[in-house]
Amino acid sequence: MSHQLVDTTTANSFLPMVSVVVPIYNGETDLPELINCFLSQTYPKDRVEYLLVDNNSSDRTLNYLKISAENSSITIRSFSENQIQSSYAARNTGIRAAIGEIIAFTDADCRPQSQWLKSLIQPFVKPDVVIVVGEIVALPGNTLLEQHANSQETLSQKHTLGHSFCPYGQTANLAIRRIALEKVGLFRPYLTTGGDADICWRILQENVGRWEFSPEAIVQHRHRTTFKELKSQWQRYGRSNRYLHELHGVKLMREITLKECGYRLGRWLLKEVPKDSVKAIAGKATLVDILNTPIGLFTARARYSGQQEAKLPENAKMIEWL
Repeated sequence: MSHQLVDTTTANSFLPMVSVVVPIYNGETDLPELINCFLSQTYPKDRVEYLLVDNNSSDRTLNYLKISAENSSITIRSFSENQIQSSYAARNTGIRAAIGEIIAFTDADCRPQSQWLKSLIQPFVKPDVVIVVGEIVALPGNTLLEQHANSQETLSQKHTLGHSFCPYGQTANLAIRRIALEKVGLFRPYLTTGGDADICWRILQENVGRWEFSPEAIVQHRHRTTFKELKSQWQRYGRSNRYLHELHGVKLMREITLKECGYRLGRWLLKEVPKDSVKAIAGKATLVDILNTPIGLFTARARYSGQQEAKLPENAKMIEWL
């Protein structure tokens, strides 16, 4: 990543039109807080529109969106994507309607901090920057699993930006220059996971421009609180791995066998638990630290099972165009 110096006056007067696209499925309980976060953005209100796309919700999401669009002091436009059940199809609906030269993405269960958009848009002052990735941090959580995910920084973009195949940003906090989407196409509408990596990789591999990370562009997100939710999250990561393997040749993860699990749990019980317990008594470790190994094995097994069971549907290879 090359860095060019930018005149600060240019940077301060750089206020491109931005379209924020959010796919929503059964999000009526999340929407009031999300819209409050949009209301508190420091980016000039007349330079941003919020495109909220209902993806066939069975609750009152669509109704709430229409009311918000009519009664808000910011520009909210509501849409529906009822044909295809996929957040990427819903995002495409938003992108098509967008008027901004920068398209920013977040999710209904995210909480963008007030400086989010301003920080996310700033790097685009450099004309060769086509993707900007903001950071995702956890909302404060009380459960053991939330604390574990927090200690592992599960959601942090530094994992995806450090991906061994090619860097990418998660759509919970991502902005893309519109011209990049004109050149490589939109999201694959029938893909159900992995679409964020796919679109970033297509842009970067076409050499349309480069990416930059904006750590001050912060979105908060809730961690999973139950083993059932945790299992389904990691199975989805596994499915994503399989799809990206078929689309881009990404390496598949190896199996963590029951025998290996047994060996690692034995070592954990005999070596790690006594050592971490001593640390805990001294106030230098917590229950979360003690349980890192078994929870880590649980998520690795879930991810592998998701990868094993997944098969990329033929229509998921299709790319939509602007």
